[in-house]
Amino acid sequence: MATLQTIYKGNLRTEVTHLQSGSVVITDAPTDNHGKGEHIGPTDMFVASLGSCMLTIMGISAQNHGFNIDGTTLTTTKIMADKPRRVAEIIIELHFPPNNFSEKERKILEKCGDECPVAQSLHPDVKQTIIYNW
Repeated sequence: MATLQTIYKGNLRTEVTHLQSGSVVITDAPTDNHGKGEHIGPTDMFVASLGSCMLTIMGISAQNHGFNIDGTTLTTTKIMADKPRRVAEIIIELHFPPNNFSEKERKILEKCGDECPVAQSLHPDVKQTIIYNW
């Protein structure tokens, strides 16, 4: 069964529907690539999936180990390359709330972040720089 349906709406815009939930995301080409940048760009969505995956897997593991990561935030920086135009590096900086995580909990969370499914699916040429701020 399909996961997503994407419709080209014209003017470098797409509408992506998650078929199970009906959630919709609109994308625009970025301003540095002929677009309006009025919505998230496809490569922005691509790098956002790494951060979302990391937090989701960390949340599952924290829940399984009896602690939580509520309030954790991250910022994502995308570095593009030319010839071919592609994502060359994704920089993820995580900021954990002041919960005084134990050394064991920190190791669990870092392992989850480093080994989430999206991280494992990226081509080795895409550099992943992950910064954990405790």
